[in-house]
Amino acid sequence: MAITFNESTKIFTLQTAETTYQMMVGRYNILQHLYYGKRVDGSTMDYLLWGTDAGFSGNPYEAEGDRTFSLDIQPQEFPSQGVGDYRTSCIEAVNPDGTMAADFRYVSHEITKGAYKITGMPAVYDEEEISSSLSILLRDENTGLELLLKYGVFEKEDVITRAAVLKNSTEGMVSLEKMLSVCLDMPFGEWEMIHFHGRHAMERQVERTPLCHGTVSIGSKRGTSSHHHNPSLILCTPQTTEDAGDCYGMTFVYSSNFIAGAEVDQMGQSRVFMGIHPESFCFRLAPGEVFETPQVIMSYSDRGFTALSHNFHRIISEHICRGKYKYVRRPILINNWEATYFDFNEEKILKIAGQAAELGIEMLVLDDGWFGKRDGDCSGLGDWFVNLDKLPGNLSSLSEKINAMGMKFGLWFEPEMISEDSDLYRAHPDWALQIPGRKPNRSRFQLVLDMSRREVRDYLFERMSDILSNAKIDYVKWDMNRSMCDIYSASLPAERQGEVYHRCMLGVYELLERLTAAFPDLMIEGCSGGGGRFDAAMLYYSPQIWCSDDTDAVERLEIQYGTSFLYPIGAVGSHVSACPNHQTGRITPFHTRGVVAMAGSFGYELDLNTLPQEEKEEVRKQVSDYKKNYELIHRGDYYRLNAPGDGKEFVAWAFVSEDKKQVLVNLVVTHTRANNKPLFMKLKGLDPDAGYRMEDGRSLSGSALMNAGICIPSVSGEYRAVQFELKAE
Repeated sequence: MAITFNESTKIFTLQTAETTYQMMVGRYNILQHLYYGKRVDGSTMDYLLWGTDAGFSGNPYEAEGDRTFSLDIQPQEFPSQGVGDYRTSCIEAVNPDGTMAADFRYVSHEITKGAYKITGMPAVYDEEEISSSLSILLRDENTGLELLLKYGVFEKEDVITRAAVLKNSTEGMVSLEKMLSVCLDMPFGEWEMIHFHGRHAMERQVERTPLCHGTVSIGSKRGTSSHHHNPSLILCTPQTTEDAGDCYGMTFVYSSNFIAGAEVDQMGQSRVFMGIHPESFCFRLAPGEVFETPQVIMSYSDRGFTALSHNFHRIISEHICRGKYKYVRRPILINNWEATYFDFNEEKILKIAGQAAELGIEMLVLDDGWFGKRDGDCSGLGDWFVNLDKLPGNLSSLSEKINAMGMKFGLWFEPEMISEDSDLYRAHPDWALQIPGRKPNRSRFQLVLDMSRREVRDYLFERMSDILSNAKIDYVKWDMNRSMCDIYSASLPAERQGEVYHRCMLGVYELLERLTAAFPDLMIEGCSGGGGRFDAAMLYYSPQIWCSDDTDAVERLEIQYGTSFLYPIGAVGSHVSACPNHQTGRITPFHTRGVVAMAGSFGYELDLNTLPQEEKEEVRKQVSDYKKNYELIHRGDYYRLNAPGDGKEFVAWAFVSEDKKQVLVNLVVTHTRANNKPLFMKLKGLDPDAGYRMEDGRSLSGSALMNAGICIPSVSGEYRAVQFELKAE
């Protein structure tokens, strides 16, 4: 079984195909962590526990004269504050009597089949009940607070999930001021942390830092998971590479404020943690009420980062993404934003659509500016009524005309935002998050709607449903174009203002759940100024996310590289855009832009009518090639063949089919030199015993391609790309 409990040793063992996770009901019924790593069979890992009389590290009262047992140095599953562990805690609560200690001890447990659920939030699901779940109940006997730790085991995917639930079983009000989702104590080893930082239009940049004594943490306080720090991290040994070494990954199934990091204590032990950011968080629990944390997905690999990435790609693709477009091929689209911005009418849109249809593109997406008084970004948000000056025939007429061309039709929304210059704001100024008596912080001249309010969500559902029901719309781009601040909800009392961030996020999830249920064939693409909310929770509702507002192919090499560590390639929205690029001014060959955009869900972001004929023919070929290779790109294994900035003059990656019979190799030259030498690389993931037919007719063995490598003739010209297929004979 995937989950077992030994009654005599009081040890829980969680097994996946290649990993083992062990914990123990230890001394004084304290739940202690024992081991997480490469699979171990037939052994209990309690021999790894150790104790010493550590100076200034106190002992539980029950220990009496034994000074060697201290929570300050013992590995634990969910450490709390106020009871002698001075390291990072997972929970901080103010009890009804004003005390701030919580001493949780084991009470009972339950092992069940299938995946556990989390009320009101996305979580890894299991329709076929191939997984197992473990719930462990802990209680603070002094206050009566109850803590339920949840573990999910997906054996084939080598994934373990974590979440926690706190129940106020006291007779008074409890103020929860911190509640993380996971702690992983690692008593031994030297570790480095990889995280994915960035900024708008340059998201998920890889940074690798050795842990040192003290705490290294990342996070977001912006009301979104953010462009600036992705809610994920990897812990690895200094020796770990793509293909070898120990590494642990965590990603947060949540889209609002978070904190994640690692602490090295006085004994050199490492504690990794992840959860809702405690700053500006305070959740009040009346007697009997519960608070559920978002979920964390964890995985371990002893074969380097590639194997770890494949674990995350599988679990997110198969057990986070949902709906029709989980498996159905997504249409190749063209978005009008960089072609027209706000300056469009029906004639312009139909002209773009007509050219797109002629070249084989399958859907047109109408971006910002189709509604309300919206000729720029200073007005109109919230007024979700068609602008009949721009579109006199309404969306129904426009969608019919585009459908008649053989194309689908998609539409942009920014539901969570409101403009001060809007009819909605004039009617309901209290629907916006803003602090009474203070002028709000503006961003793009828009404020944030209070998504915690039912009437706000009902209004948005009614308006969006009306739009979606009265035109043939197959796709929605759901955008969010500012960080949250001025946090105050007019619908909540003063003592509950610390709940606003989380309640707003729950409101967004609730609205998305209602829409996806009402329109099951609708495809939603997530967006927040590009990649500002690129997380597993949003992928639960939108199987792809616009990866970045930076559409420069060369910049995208780095952005898509970092994204690939945790998120599947099919989740990446990626388009061929105009040249010179609108964000950087860089001039890049059309072919290169296509090769880079094919490492994701493919589309275009330009006015096709302005292209010369040879580039239009290139569009036809790209569309054909992408359709041909769709299953390989979306369902195959992804291999990073090298890293941007590693000293090579190119960046390369490959897709390999599950049966290893089909390979698509991609390479972009990033530094062209005079008197250049051939480009050399080793392929990965092939069948070593198979022969692979090259496009030039040569046949090479998988072992030769992986061990001896392959030379690509030198390529002249700026930012040239090479793409070729291999097929097993």
